[in-house]
Amino acid sequence: MTLAEVQQEINKKPIVITYFSHDECNVCKVLKPQVRELVSEYEEAHFVYVNTKESPEASGQFMVFAVPTVIIFFEGREAKRYSRHLSLQELREFLERLVAVV
Repeated sequence: MTLAEVQQEINKKPIVITYFSHDECNVCKVLKPQVRELVSEYEEAHFVYVNTKESPEASGQFMVFAVPTVIIFFEGREAKRYSRHLSLQELREFLERLVAVV
């Protein structure tokens, strides 16, 4: 996925959750389907996966230096970032607050 494609995806819905990781990260492999499933519960939200090894330009532009990194965009702007340590409960609570605004 190119930087331009990532930016296009960010504008698809009011809430976009971008998941940055790569295939060599075992924690990422376990967490990715859980985050994807959580996001699918919200009609207003969209999930985007960015492989940091295949898209170094996108990773650099969004200053992703560790995996997994989850960046939540609200109306095209970064609203929250989780890097390395991610609580699904915290992510759910933050999504609930954003959905209430939409």
